[in-house]
Parts: sequence; structure tokens; C-alpha cells
Amino acid sequence: MGQTRRTFLKLAGAAGLGAAAAPRALDAAQSRSKTVASRGNGNGAKELPRNMTFCTLRREGRLVLGIRTPRGILDVEKAGKALRRPAPSTIDEVLHGTDAQALKALVDAAVANGSAKAAFVPEDQAPFGPCVTNPEKIMMLGYNYKQHVAEMKIPVPQSPLLFNKYNNALNWHGGVINLPQKVANQFDYEVELVVVMGKTARDVPKEKALDYVFGYCVGNDFSARDLQFKTSQLMLGKTSDGFGPIGPWLVTADQIPDVQKLQLQTHVNGALRQNSNTDDMIFDVKTIISYASQIWTLKPGDIFFTGTPEGVILGKPEDQQVWLKAGDVVVTSIEKLGDLRITLAPAQQA
Repeated sequence: MGQTRRTFLKLAGAAGLGAAAAPRALDAAQSRSKTVASRGNGNGAKELPRNMTFCTLRREGRLVLGIRTPRGILDVEKAGKALRRPAPSTIDEVLHGTDAQALKALVDAAVANGSAKAAFVPEDQAPFGPCVTNPEKIMMLGYNYKQHVAEMKIPVPQSPLLFNKYNNALNWHGGVINLPQKVANQFDYEVELVVVMGKTARDVPKEKALDYVFGYCVGNDFSARDLQFKTSQLMLGKTSDGFGPIGPWLVTADQIPDVQKLQLQTHVNGALRQNSNTDDMIFDVKTIISYASQIWTLKPGDIFFTGTPEGVILGKPEDQQVWLKAGDVVVTSIEKLGDLRITLAPAQQA
């Protein structure tokens, strides 16, 4: 590596560091989502949805809104047409101000009404997309778990270490990461709690920060470690195409009574690699939101990856570091939020 991890951390602190190739469906959906968002009030829903579990479905070259129900995943757009009710087509519309009560009424009607039967998709057959499709900002935290800092043998950060991914990194449950093997070979997993903002937030005090959260999902901050430490910035090893899987579910915040008491795990080819709890965070979720909101304005749909716990390949002694490879299946899981599965594949030919 071009730098040691210790050297990187010193540089980061001094500088204030703050799918697979994204398919045409994702690009097109993001373009349409921007148009929808521009029609909204910019502040998110007046009333955030409650007791709902959202997802995104890939359908006919588009990314459309899904909601988990006892009958399966409801394709909301199809249900709206079947029941002749107005309905949001995308998760972006929900994040930017869809009437939560009207949406809940549509879901209830679809579950009860046989005429909407064709709008339901069995979960085991669902073609998922990323559960958030067009975040203005993808914000990342480094070194935010006590045991992870210990395994890395580095000082405990005195303030959140922030960096970023881009939308090209977005990926989904059941997706593929085509490994950029021409430039890297040290591929690693990172299970992370992902926080999705639901309201515009600026200079938010910690005690109010969670009021601005739409919901939570599972993330995998997939990383190329040899690229990560090639420069003093983390970004290079973090934002290749498909390196930011999220989902399958976006669970509304009210269903998670204590976000600092959630178990996180990673399995690689069925073997347990990470097993921790969000109570080991150095900077909790409300602190992260409050801190970032003092630096820039947070918008509905912005997402935070909140750091990974111990158990990553990078944290092992060098003679025990067996990096991920094409063919591996990585499942990251968080209590109450579900399992996120990704398969690794060779680089695609240009």
C-alpha cells in the first residue's frame, strides 16, 4: 500500500476528512426522480410515514416503489391504477412529500381488495433495486466502532471522520459487484447501518436529530483496500461502480425504538465474519446527524453509512488476510432491517 493505516488516520484528522456498474434502469430512474423532486416542497413529507416498510422494484427498465405487506410486496403504481387512486411511482416521491395518510389508505385498500391482486410480488421473486435511488448526498463514516478501532490499532477519533460515495456506487439486494480487478485486488466487506433523512435539516441539536430521520436500512460499504490507502483520501477505494449496496428494505424510523441497540452481522459464503451491535458506535446516530447538519444542509433522501464494526479482512494480521474474490456471496444483516445479499463477479469487459 502507498501509505500505512496509521499515516492515513493522522492525515485525515489533520485535513478534517470530513451494480455492478449502475444499469440504465438506475440512471433513468434517477433522472425521473430529480424531476419529481423538483416539484416537491424540498422539505420532505409534512408527516413522515409510520409503520411502513418500503423497497424499490426493477420493472420494465424502471425503478418503482414497493411496500412490504402480508400478501407480498405491493407494486404501488400498479395498485393505484387497479384501484383508480393517485399513487406515487418512486421512493423519491415519498421522500419528497407524498401524503403519508393517502399512501397508507391505498395500501390498506389493495390488501383488502381482490382487484389489486396482480399488483403483489412474492418476496422471493422480487427484482429489488436500491431502496433509495437518488440521494443528493451519500455520507460515510470511518472508524466509528470502538472494537473496530481497536482491531485497527489506531487512536479513537475525536470527531466523526466523514467521506463520500457517489450514486454510481448504489446497488441492491441480489445484485452483483463487478470487481475492478485491473486496478485492485484487496476487496473487503463492511456491514453498516444506513440512515435515510426525511426532512431538511440545518444546525439540528442532538436531542432533535432523530426527528428528521425517515428510516433505516442495511448497507455494505464495499471497499478496495489497496485503492483506499493509495492516497490520503478514503474515496478512491470506496466508490467504484456498485460498491454501495443498500436494502432490500427501508424501514420507517418509528419501527426502530432504539437505533443504538441493533445487532449487525456479515456472512461470506455462509461463514460468519462480523458480529456486533450498534451500541459499540463511537458517535451515535443523533450525534452524526447534528454534526453534519452544522456543516451542510441535509436533504430528504440523503443517506449516512454510519461505520462498520470489527471483523473486516483489513483488521486481520497480514498473513491471515484472504481477500474477497469473484464468486463469493456476501450477506450483510441488521436486526429488524433484514438481509442484504451481494454476489461478486469478474470485471465486465469494455
